[in-house]
Amino acid sequence: MESQKLIREFGPAVHVDLSGNLPDVVVVCEHASNRVPDHLENLGLDEEALTRHIAWDPGALPVAQALADHMSALLVYGGISRLVYDCNRPPEAADAIPARSEVFDIPANTGISEADRAARVRNVYQPFSDTLAGQIVKHRTSLELMVTMHSFTPTYRGREREVQIGILHGDDDQMAQAMMRTIPADLELNVQLNEPYAAVDGVAHTLNVQAVPHGLPNVMIEVRNDLIEASMQQAEMARKLADWIATAKASLNEGSAS
Repeated sequence: MESQKLIREFGPAVHVDLSGNLPDVVVVCEHASNRVPDHLENLGLDEEALTRHIAWDPGALPVAQALADHMSALLVYGGISRLVYDCNRPPEAADAIPARSEVFDIPANTGISEADRAARVRNVYQPFSDTLAGQIVKHRTSLELMVTMHSFTPTYRGREREVQIGILHGDDDQMAQAMMRTIPADLELNVQLNEPYAAVDGVAHTLNVQAVPHGLPNVMIEVRNDLIEASMQQAEMARKLADWIATAKASLNEGSAS
């Protein structure tokens, strides 16, 4: 009964949308939501802090949704703030439940008990991870690619970031390299490989755990969030990414056939 109560208190940790019956791409958005379950009382933060990048990836979900629609893809996205639990981190990672994010202390995460930590793993990470894994197995015969969608801040700890789109990889770099080879001539944005983060920062967990074991080519895309603030920007970015991904994916298929 206690476990059922906790599930109700946390609410849904994962959502699944399917645009086509035989998806060949799975789009994942781990940091889609800034929702903090009521019983955690905003983790001791004010409402304004929860609108910031520390709590989620602003703009990432609308882009992921539009991207999935363009590609008739399977979409799996998170329903709880990464400050409660970061679903792109394994349970043993110190920053899976951060006590501090950027310049913000997270009061409810400071000195968190093992029982409370285990409850968050059980009610946030595990449902997300199990659902994504199950969807990949269910659609594996049609799936050819995993794309994880993220956004990042223009300024980080006082440092301006010139990169506008980051193409990141974990253990398997084939799709990331294909995207770097096929950057559209008319994109006119600063695209960099493994920026502003890289696997060494722990950001490749979903790619390495969910895609690599299935031999599923994969890539993580980071978009600077000032480029996807408005709905028109989000729609346009999704269109550009969908075309670019399709071109890169085709080049991969051609390479494997030769």
